[in-house]
Amino acid sequence: MKVGRLAAGGGLEVAEVERPTPSAGEVVVALAACGICGTDLEKLRGNYRTAGKIGHEPTGRVAEVGEGVRSVAVGDRVFVHHHVPCFACPVCRRGDTTFCPSYASSNIDPGGFAEWFRVPEENVRKGAILALPPSVSWDVGALLEPAGCGLTALRRVGFHAGDSVFIAGLGPVGLLYARLAHALGAGWVGGAELSPLRRAAAERGGVDVTVDPRETEDVERAVAAATGGVGVDLAVVATGAPSAVALATPLPRRGGTLNLFGLPESGSRLDTDLQQLYLRGVRVIPTYATTERDLADVLALVRSGRLELNDLVTHRVPIPSLGEGFRLAARPEEALKVVVTGPAFGVA
Repeated sequence: MKVGRLAAGGGLEVAEVERPTPSAGEVVVALAACGICGTDLEKLRGNYRTAGKIGHEPTGRVAEVGEGVRSVAVGDRVFVHHHVPCFACPVCRRGDTTFCPSYASSNIDPGGFAEWFRVPEENVRKGAILALPPSVSWDVGALLEPAGCGLTALRRVGFHAGDSVFIAGLGPVGLLYARLAHALGAGWVGGAELSPLRRAAAERGGVDVTVDPRETEDVERAVAAATGGVGVDLAVVATGAPSAVALATPLPRRGGTLNLFGLPESGSRLDTDLQQLYLRGVRVIPTYATTERDLADVLALVRSGRLELNDLVTHRVPIPSLGEGFRLAARPEEALKVVVTGPAFGVA
């Protein structure tokens, strides 16, 4: 079978490998669609300090099940979550499961850009396979994981209906975050983004005001007009660019929140007036990844029609064209979300 992966010497490669088979408790899934995430791009650039597998937003059909598996059956449409926590360590017991030390060590094999991939027994046992109803397309299913990250973030920072939100960076995860905030009753949502294509998608999805981040006075004016000059309840950094952190840091109100949501560049520093953060009582909260509960809740929002995601996938590429998919995903003037398709894609 074909698998797209990081090459040992750098770059991407599409290789021929043996199709996986399930051991007891495991499941093998035929890929339908898997999104290319910003973290996949950062791994390709050597800018992400985790394991080197790429592809973690996969949907597909169950192709084989191992002995003892009762939760899914061959032919089921599914989304698969790549990481699961241990649920036993002190971090998990405090409820911070996405920061579990073993969280990132669990993963699908050989990754989400493979024609078939194996779901380990631990993931199956802990509920990481989510049934995908026929009403949810493969494309939308591939958006559940990044949308889940947005819902996990909103819950972690203490978002409430009626809150004002400003998002610096309206790439795929920023767009999903904005649409979730809107769906959950935000009083006002603004955003900053360089790409006109992305700004238009944000406004289609309920964002009240979008501005070019290079025009910092426009950002300040938009926030002041929406909040009576007091600042937003929640400012979100949804990109790793240090300039986005600098843009978002002054925006929260006194007692407000700054959410570090996008993956920061490796080695980057928080360059801001810490005394101002201190005197204003701004909480700085990083959030990372998602949970099975939040994935299920995002799926419920999609099925209810409260969260509209059908317009966000702009390009699809087959596994042999993985390099072209990564090129498109890195060009915000051309693409919103890019998905890689596999053998199950043509079967609804």
